[in-house]
Amino acid sequence: MRPLSLWVWLVLALAGRAAAQEATVPVQPPATSRDNQVALFNGKDFSGFTFCMLNGANPFQTWSVTNGVIHCTGHPVGYLRTTQSYSNYFLTVVWRFVKVTPKADNTGILVHMQLPDKIWPQCIQVQGKHGHLGDLFLMGGAESKEHRGRNEDTPIPFQGQSRENPVGEWNTCETICVHNTVVSFINGYCVNETTETTLNAGFIGIQSEGGDIEISAIYFTPLKY
Repeated sequence: MRPLSLWVWLVLALAGRAAAQEATVPVQPPATSRDNQVALFNGKDFSGFTFCMLNGANPFQTWSVTNGVIHCTGHPVGYLRTTQSYSNYFLTVVWRFVKVTPKADNTGILVHMQLPDKIWPQCIQVQGKHGHLGDLFLMGGAESKEHRGRNEDTPIPFQGQSRENPVGEWNTCETICVHNTVVSFINGYCVNETTETTLNAGFIGIQSEGGDIEISAIYFTPLKY
């Protein structure tokens, strides 16, 4: 099946976001989003990834792989990221909270990450904090049309009701990055988008930020036009 053009992707995604606010069934990205899917996580180790941890901490005290699943303790703060930069893609991350306790309920998916590595780099974050999945943060000086006038600590809130699954159940977080637009799907529902972003390419990462989490899959699909 031929890939859809980027602009068809964008129209479908934005239409889905509006529909999802009223829908009683998921509004999913088209099935062709899975064509040419590439596993960024190989299920064995951290090949293709690097780390940045607060105060240069040993990342392997925080991140591990067991039985094909990444485990992140959430402490100390930091992130893992791809060693390769990407643009124009469909990203799927399947993850869950192992447990949630006060002030230990946070993570995030980072796209369009810029160098240098630091806590935190310039990027766009799809929020993973418990109760706030799908908020979009513009970090490190990144900006967008919908975020202008807000400070860096104020996200673009997700739209409609929460689509987060209960703690212990897997969440499928899908992100479409098309030129200067980022669209977020949580468990099949289109919940947020931002346009005219000042970033349109960069590394892909996952935060360690307090939450005890597991990640079973990270898939990347290039979008062609």
